[in-house]
Amino acid sequence: MTKRSLIFLSLIIVGCSHNAYKSSNRVYKKETKAIGELIRQEPADYFSMQDSPWIGAVNFDLRKPNFVIIHHTAQNGCPETLHTFTITQSQVSAHYVICKDGTVHHMLNDYLRAWQAGISKWGNNTDINSSSIGIELDNNGFEYFTDPQINSLLILLDTLKTKYKIPQENFIGHGDIAPGRKLDPNWRFPWKLLADHGFGNWYGDTTAVIVPTGFNNYQALRIIGYNIKDTMTAIAAFRRHWLLDSVYKPFDSLSEKILFSLSLKYQ
Repeated sequence: MTKRSLIFLSLIIVGCSHNAYKSSNRVYKKETKAIGELIRQEPADYFSMQDSPWIGAVNFDLRKPNFVIIHHTAQNGCPETLHTFTITQSQVSAHYVICKDGTVHHMLNDYLRAWQAGISKWGNNTDINSSSIGIELDNNGFEYFTDPQINSLLILLDTLKTKYKIPQENFIGHGDIAPGRKLDPNWRFPWKLLADHGFGNWYGDTTAVIVPTGFNNYQALRIIGYNIKDTMTAIAAFRRHWLLDSVYKPFDSLSEKILFSLSLKYQ
């Protein structure tokens, strides 16, 4: 086992060792047991009115996540977030929570469907929860992310990308899939750093980029994955991710060059 793997494993163990959550852990075990029993049901159970015998297929495995959605918690510290994710009233969850000190809490099996994306869309995918892993970073939305936090995130992303063969372009933010409704992770998030490590796309030098005549900004946003039903919020989400804008700005020459360069990566 590599040093990186050992560090990550130790973070996971720390994240799962809190006795204060015995009650919610029992709920987790009960719910996963019920899901397991559901999976073990023979398909014939659903068609008991038919006379044809059940014939079980032998080539199958679990469905794997294909996206990673990155959030900020918009709460005041990890204890508050952990509480939110361990009470049924909240109706929200995530697979991982990363605290400011770099501690990683693995809260839900990667193969299970977390309630983290909400009403969202990316490309033609309107059920992001069913195809993604949600990662929450402890951040109230008005502060920079810490170095230990980002270091742990990079290790986690490397693990997930390798394990599930997640495409580089499928590491995106909550604000990307729900423009206008969500802003996380906030504009301070280091997307370029992630892209430099292979998690998400980025653009190169735009000095020599020539945007062709007739280039359609909105079509390019759609090609990348954005929902352009509300073009203003789509533009704001794009600029927050790739230009680190904190407030809405319309397209200008630079942002059009960046958009054009990025759209070529998604075609």
